[in-house]
Amino acid sequence: MRTAICSGSFDPITLGHLDIIRRAAQCFDRIWVCVSPNASKQNQMFTPEQKLLLVQTAIADLPNVEAELYSGLLADYAVSHGANVIVRGMRNASDFDVEYQLAQINSGIHPGLESMMLPASPQYQHFSSSMAREMIRYHQPLEKYLPVSIIPLVKDMTEKVRE
Repeated sequence: MRTAICSGSFDPITLGHLDIIRRAAQCFDRIWVCVSPNASKQNQMFTPEQKLLLVQTAIADLPNVEAELYSGLLADYAVSHGANVIVRGMRNASDFDVEYQLAQINSGIHPGLESMMLPASPQYQHFSSSMAREMIRYHQPLEKYLPVSIIPLVKDMTEKVRE
């Protein structure tokens, strides 16, 4: 069985993230989406548990994809799930530089662990979770940025914060 990992902080999951996950799901028998807390990221909007729920809702129609929270090293997570590939999305050359360094680190931790870089689809190249959070904060229509299935959850989660 060919197993791969897609990881991210998913604060929140965007259509760009979901596009990468869907494309990876066509290439592998099983995909584990690793929702990782990223303490270095500022202005996080959702708790780890909320992020996981949003991801699980977004991937509900993908039978070979599951999501979990994990706070350790991604390379260890991959090996513990029988994966030898980490799939990463890239929007631009800056993303490539970062992902290339991470790929070297991960294969240094677990030799044989490969990284597969998928370029963002053109319609999602400008997407980021930071941009999505701004659209949420300013009550903009979210259908262009987020999976439709999570929009009611996002609105509910962010309304509770404002109350």
